[in-house]
Amino acid sequence: ELPPSEFMQVADSTWLVLSVVSNGREPSGCQATGVTKIARSVIAPLAEHRVSVLMLSTYQTDFILVRERDLPAVIHTLAGEFDIYKEESGECVPVTSDDVSNGFLKPKPAASPTLHPVQSPQTRFCVLTVAPDTLPAIATMLIDVLFYSHSPLREVSASSQDLDSITFFSFSLIEGYISIVMDAETQKRFPSDLLLTSSTGELWRMVRIGGQPLGFDECGIVAQIAEPLAAADISAYYISTFNFDHALVPEEGITEVIQLLQQRQESSR
Repeated sequence: ELPPSEFMQVADSTWLVLSVVSNGREPSGCQATGVTKIARSVIAPLAEHRVSVLMLSTYQTDFILVRERDLPAVIHTLAGEFDIYKEESGECVPVTSDDVSNGFLKPKPAASPTLHPVQSPQTRFCVLTVAPDTLPAIATMLIDVLFYSHSPLREVSASSQDLDSITFFSFSLIEGYISIVMDAETQKRFPSDLLLTSSTGELWRMVRIGGQPLGFDECGIVAQIAEPLAAADISAYYISTFNFDHALVPEEGITEVIQLLQQRQESSR
């Protein structure tokens, strides 16, 4: 419904959403545990088969977006480990690799992916949700934060290893469930009784991947972060955006995360 505009940049790919569930049910907890839970079984195999993904963690669960044209490769890659279903008219219908095998060629082994620089701003973030019926009560504040309160964008060189702060605010509304990521200072502007978070109320730190916009054709970017964190059993809340990828980790684990990622980069040189 959005009119064409010279101010709007649209990626040329159509994307499909993969939702990974356990034993046929969505995760029941409301603790943001994130992408590391599915890194080894989903993201890493797709990266090995040269399938590019976008990752979106929400307060309730995680979603993997793949390009529609990559669907045959996705199904062939994951069919051995997962029962795969597609949604048709509100019903879940089983999918087998035979359904999409026509014309599928197993890709050649991919070259080692580019290891992008990782930056860690000092900003502390909160991962929150809001009950849908209370959303109107904070609508004005949301509009102000989303459209009027941003500071001017800062140019950051690719060699910069650390930032003092970063402007980052994420709002998603998926099937009635709301997820918000905001910095701790912005959170103070909202009514505290309407923002819901985990019982521990933990704060998160961010690692941002990429010294320049990443594009959509490269694979292995999510795996670059997810695999070492999964090996260390560290949770991450992952958000791919049009220009960069972002992983939030519990504040007390940021030092270990940076060390792990630096070791991975050094070992790959």
